[in-house]
Amino acid sequence: MDGAAKLKPSIFILFICAAAAAFFVPANSIPLTGGINRWCRGMPHPASCRHYLSNPHSPAPPLKSRSDFYKQSVKAALDLAVHARGRLEQLGVHRPAGPGKTAWLDCCKLFENTVLQLNRTLFPAGGNCTALDSQTWLSAALTNLQTCAKGFSDLKADSSFIQPVMNYNLSDLISNCLALNNATFKAMALAWGGGAARRKLLQVTASADFVVAKDGSGNFGTIKAALDAAAARRQSSVKRILVHVKAGVYAESLQIISSLSDLTMTGDGKGKTIITGSRSVTGGYTTFSSPTVSVFGDAFIAIGITIRNTFGTGSQAVALLSGSDRSVFYKCSIEGYQDTLCVYSQRQFYRECDIYGTIDFIFGNAAAVIQNCTIFTRTPAKGESNVITAQGRTDQNQNTGIVIQFCKIVAAPEFWPVHRTVKSYLGRPWQIYSRTLYLENFIDSIIDPAGWIPFNGDVGLDTLFYVEFRNNGPGEKVLRMRVKWKGIHLNLPPSQVRPFTVGRFIAGATWLPATGVPFASGL
Repeated sequence: MDGAAKLKPSIFILFICAAAAAFFVPANSIPLTGGINRWCRGMPHPASCRHYLSNPHSPAPPLKSRSDFYKQSVKAALDLAVHARGRLEQLGVHRPAGPGKTAWLDCCKLFENTVLQLNRTLFPAGGNCTALDSQTWLSAALTNLQTCAKGFSDLKADSSFIQPVMNYNLSDLISNCLALNNATFKAMALAWGGGAARRKLLQVTASADFVVAKDGSGNFGTIKAALDAAAARRQSSVKRILVHVKAGVYAESLQIISSLSDLTMTGDGKGKTIITGSRSVTGGYTTFSSPTVSVFGDAFIAIGITIRNTFGTGSQAVALLSGSDRSVFYKCSIEGYQDTLCVYSQRQFYRECDIYGTIDFIFGNAAAVIQNCTIFTRTPAKGESNVITAQGRTDQNQNTGIVIQFCKIVAAPEFWPVHRTVKSYLGRPWQIYSRTLYLENFIDSIIDPAGWIPFNGDVGLDTLFYVEFRNNGPGEKVLRMRVKWKGIHLNLPPSQVRPFTVGRFIAGATWLPATGVPFASGL
């Protein structure tokens, strides 16, 4: 999801879009074939499957195997996504500025990223990818579509003008692909694992490609200027790029676009190198466009930086949003109030970070592991409660969830004197298949004995998956008083918890060692 406001699609997208428009026809003109009927019958969305895979203008090759059917399903989703992206631009390009235009701009970026995710699922770099890769990218593609709709809701804007695109049922096709790939993904996941792994942190600051300094001692005075230079270099080099940001307060809103992959950004430490902003939904931004820093370039690494949103209580106001696959945040401080940290999509790892907030302050639909961090609850607005997590899994086949392991859940200094007057909870189900696990953490007495709180009545209480495993501290000594929802699990054996550790949930042992960041792969 590139941060640029330009809406001109790439040459690749124009080519595919033209092809997609050539064969895109209404549902009632598509004759059904017995073969497709048979293959689509077992899908979560059989009608959409038949509709888009039975096209007389672009007949599919004979389907001889489940693998053929899966590839054809991904191709149908990609073709439709490209068509939808082009149609979306046509629908909104001439609309006047306002909340609807703001949300529409988000949607254009989100649909473009969905095209990217589906394209690399069908045509992976190097010719192959694992089932985990595919499930990760498909999960991100589906999350993008839901975020598009949420932007209009955030700003209470009229979304009727984009309804023709939403009626394409692209989400149905992606959901079908997730279901098809799921069996392969689960089988492969059993092979991942491993024990604790420790690596010496790379001494990267000595060889920075670009240095940012407020006092003029670097190459640039702003981080954005350094990122622009890094993006220009990326066009001619595949080498990892290192940007070092010296101590100082940088009032900037930064977007690390998807084409800027393999970027490391280092600072001089928490509280020394500070990136700060104050965007909020109240201020006219969507939740998606409010972050001080948003990251979509794959394999992003941040070390020793504070990322802050100072808006305060009363509105969604994101400090950090990461949609970067295989991203790492080490010894960073992520500070805000409501919706501080958006673990938006794909595989993410947080180590020895501080995370501050009030309501839903760790939220999103990534496969995220937060390890050896300190999570601070702050003082919310009067009459409100603190809620640490709001995980957003909408499809039972998405390989997503929030895993908090070996962390400390405590009060921020200003909250401790009043913590007995404010209820604080471990999380609530933002979406129907919400999945959150607290593994081997220290939980202080700030957490209410009920543990968890509903988000929207009874929605998701039976289908969520919430786990508390071997935690300790005064806030963990009242398990008998936890809410009695079907989806709450307090006594799972280790064998049922291991699939959600670093080694297996995000296959961390295959990519984290190269980052130099320490991690524990298992329990």
